[in-house]
Amino acid sequence: MQPSSPAPAFPAEFAWKAGFEIELVAPRGKSRRDLANAIAETRSARVQTLFYPQSEVSQAPGVPVFENLVLGFDVIGADGNAIARCVDDLTITHELDFEAPSRKGWYRIISDDPRLIELARLTCDPTARQSVALAPLAKLFATELGHADHDMFRVTDRMGRSIAIAASLPGERERVCELITPPFERDHQGELATLLAQAARLGFTVPQQAATHIHFDATQLKQTASFCRLVEICHRFGEELKTHFRSNPHCRRVGRVPMELVALIRQPGFAKSGWKPAARQLQGLKLSKYSDFNFMNMVHDLPGKDTFEVRILPGSMDAANIAAQGAFFARLLEFCIARDKPVPETFDALLLAIND
Repeated sequence: MQPSSPAPAFPAEFAWKAGFEIELVAPRGKSRRDLANAIAETRSARVQTLFYPQSEVSQAPGVPVFENLVLGFDVIGADGNAIARCVDDLTITHELDFEAPSRKGWYRIISDDPRLIELARLTCDPTARQSVALAPLAKLFATELGHADHDMFRVTDRMGRSIAIAASLPGERERVCELITPPFERDHQGELATLLAQAARLGFTVPQQAATHIHFDATQLKQTASFCRLVEICHRFGEELKTHFRSNPHCRRVGRVPMELVALIRQPGFAKSGWKPAARQLQGLKLSKYSDFNFMNMVHDLPGKDTFEVRILPGSMDAANIAAQGAFFARLLEFCIARDKPVPETFDALLLAIND
């Protein structure tokens, strides 16, 4: 996919440390495990299975969200460094046949409490069979692992209250692959091209509901004035940026910059405060990652994810185009950390300013 209007002439290479999340779907008969294995084979690497947390909106009365642990696969190099991660993305549904039978060995763990799902992640073995995967959790609660029906295993506490369920994966969910890269400091296009070449070789495609997310290292953005400038730009020009890059209208769980965040950064004197006191105020807001621009990670200084995330880019398997989009936003971030530059009044002025 190409931008709806000519983008500034940025090269695909840029200096800002950034990681990528690229949403793909495997052809029938293949899975994200196959992509992880293919990447590993080209790099003399190993594949390690993991439980990866995902949340989804619940249809059950009184339970707004179900927390999930889905099966994912880390590709780890001989030096111990991450090469790629292949996980599910529960927002991708259009290409899947949910009437298809579940594939043997594919399951997920479900709970309505994020604390319990984290406990399951820390105690359960993702390589274990579905029938025994929750046994360590049952042991913690001093109960027996229950068998609810032919494809569901349950842990309850001694009062019978549900803790977690291991359920067979709905038909074809193993086909979905969010390809997550480690943060790259250089050669973003080349690194992406190497990974995406394996996806293309196996027949992976871009699903209808796909997006591309870029996580930019937030270290340089933790100056309150720079942060305020970034929030103001994302609020003021968010819709124009989405049009410019042809954001996918089928994407789920996105949204505009929350007005309570905009109101806070516009308070007199806020931009001049130090980052630590500013962050404490920002942490009092109910920020969500499910936004066009995700500020939550950097505000809460999440371990291993101290990033500003751009979530408006369309799905793509074009490494050069993805890297060029990253270069655009890297220049925008460089504009934000330049203290002497006010936020432009128009989108055209913004394009000129960051291309200056």
